[in-house]
Amino acid sequence: MAISLDELKHVAELARLNLSNQELNAMQSDLNRVLESFRQLHELRLSGVELTSHSVDSTSVWGEDEPADGLSRSDALEAAPSAEAGLFLVPTIFE
Repeated sequence: MAISLDELKHVAELARLNLSNQELNAMQSDLNRVLESFRQLHELRLSGVELTSHSVDSTSVWGEDEPADGLSRSDALEAAPSAEAGLFLVPTIFE
């Protein structure tokens, strides 16, 4: 099913797009190619194809997450520009 120029103008108006005739014609051509691709996909017989979340097998390149000790409070506050009572001091932004 192709999109007509009138339908495209209507959608452009709803989206508040101010498109020239040249832009409308180019967009109509592009959208019709996309719709044709979807039509071809719809015709595929996929009854025996297993559903997947990815088109190719993938493995994580990251290592496993393993718990580790973090910085101690004193180590974390050591590089802070300002600290008091074991807390970071930051500039006041609200009065």
